[in-house]
Amino acid sequence: MEALFLFKYFYFEFMKKLFLFLIPSLLFAFDLTVHKEVLDNGLTVLLYPNTQVATVSCRLFYATGSVHEVPGSSGLAHMLEHELFKGTKKVGILDSIQDAKFLKEQDSLQFLMRNSLLKGDSLEALRLKAEHDSVLTEHRKIFVKDELWSAYQAAGGTGLNAFTSDLMTAYIVTLPKNKMELFLWLEADRMQNAVLREFYSERDVVREERRMRYENRPTGRFYETLNSMIYEAFPYRIPTIGWASDIENYTREKAEEHYQKYYKPRNAILTLAGNLDTAVTMKMVKKYFAAIAPGEELPALTIRDPEQVGEKRLTVSREDAPNLFVMAFKTKEVGDSSLYALDIAEGVLNGRSGRLYKRLVEEEQLAVWARARNSPNKYVSEFSIQAELKPEADFQKVEKIIWEELDKLKKESLVQRDFEKVKNRAYASLVRSLTDMENVATMLAWYEMFGDYRIFLNWAKVLEQVSPDEVKAVAQNTFLKNQATIGILKKGAF
Repeated sequence: MEALFLFKYFYFEFMKKLFLFLIPSLLFAFDLTVHKEVLDNGLTVLLYPNTQVATVSCRLFYATGSVHEVPGSSGLAHMLEHELFKGTKKVGILDSIQDAKFLKEQDSLQFLMRNSLLKGDSLEALRLKAEHDSVLTEHRKIFVKDELWSAYQAAGGTGLNAFTSDLMTAYIVTLPKNKMELFLWLEADRMQNAVLREFYSERDVVREERRMRYENRPTGRFYETLNSMIYEAFPYRIPTIGWASDIENYTREKAEEHYQKYYKPRNAILTLAGNLDTAVTMKMVKKYFAAIAPGEELPALTIRDPEQVGEKRLTVSREDAPNLFVMAFKTKEVGDSSLYALDIAEGVLNGRSGRLYKRLVEEEQLAVWARARNSPNKYVSEFSIQAELKPEADFQKVEKIIWEELDKLKKESLVQRDFEKVKNRAYASLVRSLTDMENVATMLAWYEMFGDYRIFLNWAKVLEQVSPDEVKAVAQNTFLKNQATIGILKKGAF
């Protein structure tokens, strides 16, 4: 889920099932009463008690991702996602004094190796690398491998994971209710005392991950390049996994500096949803987190994309590629009223009963699948259409049909039946989603990161007010040919 474009499609498929078309009666039935408190050091805490479950879903979001990275440091947040599982001064090590000595020695050897490469002395660089690897082998003898991960598993933890996106890095786990304090202890320790062990070998792992997921996959580089075309100046154009040349030049010192500045309470959101007592839980949260120094505030993002001056196109041909057609439009940021109308547009276009599937898959038999996605995001959002074409399909005909369906939204007001069909389909998914505390915990944290978790809770009230004419008006302002970015990936030689 590192690449922004791929992440959006994966994430918003999940997200729509949770918050689309909420209605006030449903919110009342589920009683989503959330306790929010901000500690003096800036840590934002969201608690949702639900005694109908036996577990607590725990989330810690750090609001630092690829959007805050600059040339030379792309992918650093993702690298830190990996490194923060290596342990702390207390976790994952037998001797913290020797640990620090080994780290210093490895950093010194890496510095000398970089200088040798700059001078063109590859033999000396190889010798220094061999020495570095020998020191690392000795260092590993005092490791307690995967101790943090094992502690969660031994406590009955499930869903243990971490991921990085354009906006944040998240650490997640679900624990039995009587083990929730373990999460607070481990994450408070990781927030203060993380040690970036095996940094350079892990850097090689990340470099290989990039090679396998993006460089060696036709869809990986296609989406990465297309994404950099959609966003001209705004840092959503930066791949979350990082550019290869940046990964290869990471240093532990640079990553340590980033961690010490920003992986701190001021930039963190702690969310707990499940079988908990609010007063008791807040007391525990303060016990472990209140004394941690705030850290530095992330720099404000003042840059915005210039107005698009015309249609953009990317065409990629590869022998091992599927036939993909993508059309994307930039839209307003999350919370803007236009996004609610675009949700309706997505529902009309999307799904097996949606207009795109009917035209492209069933009637014209040009595509294997087709879908639309309205992807709300902070700062700037995106509406996109994708289709995988059959081998013999004509890309120009597919594009013509898509524009025809978008033009219908621009010219014809939707009938009430269209609204009801979309809402009913989403309602069934929503009922299931809101009983899942993992979903609830994630969404509360996600929307708080956007600016206010109540955007999520109030979505229904705003959506209920959307009219067919509003959908038409927003479509007219959004689906413009000179504002489209179009990507074509097709099987064949260059």
